[in-house]
Amino acid sequence: MRIVVPIKAVPDLVEEIELTADQTGIDREFLKFVVSEWDAQALEEALLVKDASGAEVVAVGLASDPDIDQALYTAIAKGADSAVRVTGDADDSTLTGSRAALLAGYLAAEPADLVITGVQAADDLDGQLAPMLAAHLGQPHVSVVVGVEAAEGGITVRQEFAGGRVHELAVGLPAVIGLQAARQAPRYAPITRIRQAMQAGGLRVVAVEPATAGPAPTVRRMLRPEQASHAQMLTGSADDVAAAIADLLRDRGLV
Repeated sequence: MRIVVPIKAVPDLVEEIELTADQTGIDREFLKFVVSEWDAQALEEALLVKDASGAEVVAVGLASDPDIDQALYTAIAKGADSAVRVTGDADDSTLTGSRAALLAGYLAAEPADLVITGVQAADDLDGQLAPMLAAHLGQPHVSVVVGVEAAEGGITVRQEFAGGRVHELAVGLPAVIGLQAARQAPRYAPITRIRQAMQAGGLRVVAVEPATAGPAPTVRRMLRPEQASHAQMLTGSADDVAAAIADLLRDRGLV
């Protein structure tokens, strides 16, 4: 089984986020980027499938993502068999539709039995990469998955619903999975192993022709969250603060 794991670099949320001048995106020039936490979960789940069944795991990133080489070498250090940096012209590779078109172009050239991608990313939260990619490829997909296991004739996945309810599905291959969480926390790759991966190579560059992208939403404007000033700082001794809290609760009719 050949498993492809798309990896996306997203802004580190501890950074101060600024919008572009036209307010249609975020200013990426001075930001630090990290691997999307959901894609880290997807890689871990793919590696668990590899550990159990001997599958081949390939990490794939887009060349337009900042610091993507570091992320791909880290994936190799964690246990991926190889990594691919995809290049190709796209309208805007920060948008989910364009990313899906580029990844579909790659998968048309180098097909996979299974694609496991993070169910969403911190900079979009739309949860559309897996279904868009599956639509391009004409393959079944399941999203909000919390477990993948190899099975005879395909895979078994555990899909999570609201309220923590989970059910199991038998899925034929090839297929696309949007992973919510791996069965265990993502493994750690020490810097020495990452450097060894860099020295050994294993990162290929593949130029692709993007699949034809269908209709997609257009970002007209982004707004910063409204800042409120409702916080009241209480000072003084512990007894003074406790008394002030009690007064506030009584004033609001809560006690």
